[in-house]
Amino acid sequence: MTAHSPIANDLDPSAAISPQIHVRLREAIIRNRYSPGDNISESEIARACSVSRQPVREAFIKLSGEGLVAIRPQRGTVITKIGYGAVLSSRFLREAIEADIVAILAATPDPAVVQDLRAQLKAQAAAVHGDPHNFIGMDDRFHRTLADAAGKADAWRLIEGLKSQMDRVRFLSLGHLPVLKLIEQHKAVVDRIEIGDCAGANAAIRGHLREILNDLPQILMANPDFFDVPDGPIPEPVNAPIQGGDDT
Repeated sequence: MTAHSPIANDLDPSAAISPQIHVRLREAIIRNRYSPGDNISESEIARACSVSRQPVREAFIKLSGEGLVAIRPQRGTVITKIGYGAVLSSRFLREAIEADIVAILAATPDPAVVQDLRAQLKAQAAAVHGDPHNFIGMDDRFHRTLADAAGKADAWRLIEGLKSQMDRVRFLSLGHLPVLKLIEQHKAVVDRIEIGDCAGANAAIRGHLREILNDLPQILMANPDFFDVPDGPIPEPVNAPIQGGDDT
């Protein structure tokens, strides 16, 4: 099935075109506006954007590198399934990176950073009963703020590339996203940072980033056509020990 382009002809002509197309297509795939197996047309997107096919081709190549599309010579480009193993691996790597980020922040707490994070917590709480799409954006901002404050903006850009498949899962789970619980987990991270508790901040962020594992089996059962699962038993996550908690 060939999917229609989600990109309107409103790109900024003063900026590089390919990155703009990549960002919009990536968002459309992550938000599941496309389904696995949908074909996306290089020529159709180029026409919709009033550009040549070259920047679209470049965007497709980048999406392929993120595992979001498969480029098949002579047969077109197709939206991939969510790799179950890729979700587990990217989540593991994200946890390892962010655990060090919050430890850096807790080692030398910055009152201005803590104030910013607490303001974000208030905004998150105010949005509890709103559109869950908005909360995901707030959640990303919270984690990006942690990385920026620790001087690890490059690490966050790496995380963004890694978490594409995780984000697709998050958008599949919008109907039962535990927003209140996630906000409480965010608060626990900020509390530990503020008092300079490196081990506590490490444990709090690890527990928070493992929340998705609780829902992953149910999301898989509800959306089997979206996932690429290896033959045999579903792989179990392998996690680092959490100080002061269990290590599962």
